[in-house]
Amino acid sequence: MGLLEGKTLLVTGVLKDNSIAFHVARLAQEQGATVVLTSFGRQLRLTEVTARRLPSPAPVVQLDVTNEEDLAALGDRVREHADRLDAVVHSIAFAPQSVMGGNFLHGAWPDVATALEVSAYSLKSLAVAARPLLGRGSAVVGMTFDGSVAWPVYDWMGVAKAAFEATARYLARDLGPDGIRVNLVSAGPIRTTAATSIPGFEQMESVWDERAPLGWDVADAEPAARSVVALCSDWFPATTAEIVHVDGGVHAMGQ
Repeated sequence: MGLLEGKTLLVTGVLKDNSIAFHVARLAQEQGATVVLTSFGRQLRLTEVTARRLPSPAPVVQLDVTNEEDLAALGDRVREHADRLDAVVHSIAFAPQSVMGGNFLHGAWPDVATALEVSAYSLKSLAVAARPLLGRGSAVVGMTFDGSVAWPVYDWMGVAKAAFEATARYLARDLGPDGIRVNLVSAGPIRTTAATSIPGFEQMESVWDERAPLGWDVADAEPAARSVVALCSDWFPATTAEIVHVDGGVHAMGQ
């Protein structure tokens, strides 16, 4: 019997098969779950193509997390494929390149606001939109990149991740009475399509393996994906507002 046998997961952020979200969806299916994906706009077609590479083709529903109409319609769109959700995986982040890559002091508010809305506020938006489908014992799990320190080149995306982590704590507080857990996985650098679009990303990934006590493979998304799947399961029934680091141990090491 799989870890997620009989459960239904909504997974956001699947674009290509090198993404953490894709491996979450794959592992979830292998562990017995039904998976529904989300995408929007020009990315939708690409997500549909990638969905066919999963062990079982997964339906894709329209969801732009910054669009109120999409958020309001999420429940009905999911119900076309499943009558409930047992977990929601948030794997969405975006910041204009103008606020990364050494541009912290020059970042303009409209671009910073975009980064904060898509990469932090959207966790609340998604959780609230999915809430009617989530019962007691369900989970919301998000992907972060340690927002407690200042990283080279990450700039306002780092600020957005700090806000994302704070948002998760407040969601855990407010959704806990409904029996909904909210946790995050803080992964080390993975060479995904999104990560490699960050100007200077190679500065972070190049030293990670040296600093990690366990070592680190920037091409292997499975360790992070496994942690997400575990947090979606029933094996963490009393864990919420937690950040699980899957980074080879770098977060605990000094400079």
